[in-house]
Amino acid sequence: MSKKLVIKVTAGADAPERCSQAFTVAAVAVASGVDVSLWLTGESAWFALPGRAAEFQLPHAAPLPDLIDSILAAGRVTLCTQCAARRDISEKDVIEGVRIAGAQVFVQEAMADSTQALVY
Repeated sequence: MSKKLVIKVTAGADAPERCSQAFTVAAVAVASGVDVSLWLTGESAWFALPGRAAEFQLPHAAPLPDLIDSILAAGRVTLCTQCAARRDISEKDVIEGVRIAGAQVFVQEAMADSTQALVY
């Protein structure tokens, strides 16, 4: 039975170190073969839009677009429904591979057997 990791990132450019840590942990977990589901909530919701991750800068951190690409290659990225609505983001606006889903789906994923959930 493989372990799953659900990560909710609530920070964006407003808390760059916390934001970067979440994306880095998700990318490392994917590279290690872990089934990863990364949730974009709060200010991280903006990173579901094309080009927005390229604007993010943090010294000594991996580029956010590279981390997102690696997560999307073998994991899942979900944008919170309410966070998207508050920012007028729709499914047609997001990066290919990003889905929009709500709290019910997050709870289902986080409560599944053999799942570890982290919130940044």
